[in-house]
Amino acid sequence: MSDILKVTNLIKYYDQFTLDQINLTVSDGDITGFVGSNGAGKTTTIKAILGLISYDGGEIELFGNTCSTSGIPMTAKQRIGVVFDTIPFPNDCHISDVAAIGKASYSNWDQSYFKKLSNSFGFAETKEVKSLSRGMGMKLQLAFALAHHPDFLILDEATAGLDPLARDEVLEMLRDFMNKDYRGILLSSHITSDLEKIADYVVCVDEGKQIFTKAIDEICDIAGIAHCRASEAEELLQASLFEPRSLRIIRSSYSTDILVPDRIDLSRAFPSIACDRTNLEDYMRFMLKGEIR
Repeated sequence: MSDILKVTNLIKYYDQFTLDQINLTVSDGDITGFVGSNGAGKTTTIKAILGLISYDGGEIELFGNTCSTSGIPMTAKQRIGVVFDTIPFPNDCHISDVAAIGKASYSNWDQSYFKKLSNSFGFAETKEVKSLSRGMGMKLQLAFALAHHPDFLILDEATAGLDPLARDEVLEMLRDFMNKDYRGILLSSHITSDLEKIADYVVCVDEGKQIFTKAIDEICDIAGIAHCRASEAEELLQASLFEPRSLRIIRSSYSTDILVPDRIDLSRAFPSIACDRTNLEDYMRFMLKGEIR
């Protein structure tokens, strides 16, 4: 399996923020989710990948080729479709003008496919960009991103502002996109339930630092949250059942909850301790706020 994107030790300095040695990979056939709070460094990372900002250290490879710190080759740009968190087209553009931008920008622009996608989203050619809601603007960007048949999609909050049915529609389009060979997606999203449905791996950043990189099944199918009384928690922590620094603890006045990497192993060793499946949102909460043991 070859890598479509490989980011190694990416560094970007600002006056009051540092993106500190971010590593992520999107391999052929994979969808990688990218999560973190506002200001965590997700958009900075995406802009560096796209060559929209320079970076101060590390390396970015696209389609097997190393990019310079000041930009990416035009051949790589032709193979990437992008959806930003805000609409990049001028407000006074019509849908027909957006199509003209695509034709001028991409050698592989497919006007008939763009029209098909636009019709499916309910866009008339005469509709103005400024009249679109946030959700409709995301759909327009997605149509634009897909209409030149890219190999790699980078989406920054692509499902934000959409109702649940529309979000599922977009996710289904992304699944269809992945049906062809040599395809990959980097999907930044605050909607963790969407990532649980579609992502293969998740990378989490916070305040410019990488917190974890995990396969989604390690999070949702294997890991668990143990609900312990104080005595049970101490017994578990003394048992050396898991690797050092692999547990995360959140204590309250009525219980001690412990994120464990394998709930089956926990249940076998401590059958009296209740241990539930976790989800991505809870996993992030424990990894960001939990005491490390």
